[in-house]
Amino acid sequence: MPREHVARIFAQQAGACGRLGSPLYAALLERTAEDIRAGGPCAAAVAGYEGLALDDALPLRLMGAVHALALTGRAPELAAHYPSVGGTFTPEAPEEAWAAFRALVAAKREWVGDWLRRPPQTNEVGRSTLLLAGLLHIVPSAQLPVRLFELGSSAGLNLRTEQFRYSAGDFFWGPADSPVQLTDAWTGPVPDWLWAGAERHQALRIVERRGCDPSPIDPLSADGSLALRAYVWPDQPERLARLDGALRIAAKVPATVEAANAAEFLSAVELEHGTLTVVWHSVMRQYVPAAEWAEVERELARLAASATEEAGFAVLAFEPRDVEGTHAFWLSVRSGAGPERLLATAHPHGLPARWPGRGE
Repeated sequence: MPREHVARIFAQQAGACGRLGSPLYAALLERTAEDIRAGGPCAAAVAGYEGLALDDALPLRLMGAVHALALTGRAPELAAHYPSVGGTFTPEAPEEAWAAFRALVAAKREWVGDWLRRPPQTNEVGRSTLLLAGLLHIVPSAQLPVRLFELGSSAGLNLRTEQFRYSAGDFFWGPADSPVQLTDAWTGPVPDWLWAGAERHQALRIVERRGCDPSPIDPLSADGSLALRAYVWPDQPERLARLDGALRIAAKVPATVEAANAAEFLSAVELEHGTLTVVWHSVMRQYVPAAEWAEVERELARLAASATEEAGFAVLAFEPRDVEGTHAFWLSVRSGAGPERLLATAHPHGLPARWPGRGE
């Protein structure tokens, strides 16, 4: 792949990071793109991996590799500019951070190469805002046992969604002392359907937590927790705080994440009498090949067709989509064989959510 094309991929990611609230990564990725064009150390680091640029987030793989060095104390000069390890980044004067970043990429080629071979892994705990809202809405009666199955689980942190605390204005739900506090979770008024769900469910009874991922992460291992932290952008401390809290919960609340693709995983799922089986996925569909997603849809249709009042089934999804000419990230719900309903939009990382009136 031509070097200029790879540089454009990095420049595009720089723009995305800037729009999503990371001036540090916006600045570093913009300069990385320039370094690739010039044939500098960053061009040498990604040589041989150019085929990953389009579909597999090559820029974020590189950034994760470098962040991991800072998190493990191997990059003190760069760490001085990374807020995640106590440093300070000044957007108006990014050159010192860039110099340290570029020197590190040049010096740690073997480390960087190892991370470039890894699929980028994030487990955005903020997306549980959407999962929890969907569950409160879709579970029909208090204390009904819920079996939660997640596609593209990464480390499975969002399988513990009812363990988190959610708040927006005078709306509160979840354990007050939870180490994950999702504050200011929504903008605008909380809709009637969510209030009704919260009143119906003082708690949720989740009796099974299972997920799948092509390359699952063990959140309780040192390597797994490092990978999760490394892929969080270092100038977004609120995301890091949510992740740290979710890791503490994961140590107490077990969940199983299998190494499997989504269709294979669903083929082994059957509904159970006296429970509601919920399949959930968030910002993962674009990573699944079209042929495999067609198999996923067939498995979901199979489960929906077998649903009864005694053995319920629902699908919750938080995915990017075009609605009425506008591209946004939407929470959708589908109960049994019923129609899909769009309930809310949100930031790609899940916070804040916005209720545009649909489903009220």
